[in-house]
Amino acid sequence: MMFSRFPMIAALVLAPLLSGCLSTAASIVTAPVRVAGKAADWATTSQSEADEQRGREMRKREERLGKLERSYGRNRQKCDRGDDEACEAARADYDEMQDLMPSVPYERY
Repeated sequence: MMFSRFPMIAALVLAPLLSGCLSTAASIVTAPVRVAGKAADWATTSQSEADEQRGREMRKREERLGKLERSYGRNRQKCDRGDDEACEAARADYDEMQDLMPSVPYERY
């Protein structure tokens, strides 16, 4: 009789400990799936994220183009007054503006 009670008592005592093992085993088994899902999320860009990124890049190009236009205007005025260094700077500004121009969309009216 003593031996038949021992497995039942042992099972009752060890049951709470085994539930932790089972949840750990389950999380180990599902870990590769979760990691793969995270990697896929990181690797892909949603359409809205792509649109936001494209908009940021466009605003940066437009901002740079505006700065170049102002610098070009100042350098052209100095060049017209005979400043050879300003003429070189104006040419450099103009070249960079030409490089940026095709990438900046314009609005048709």
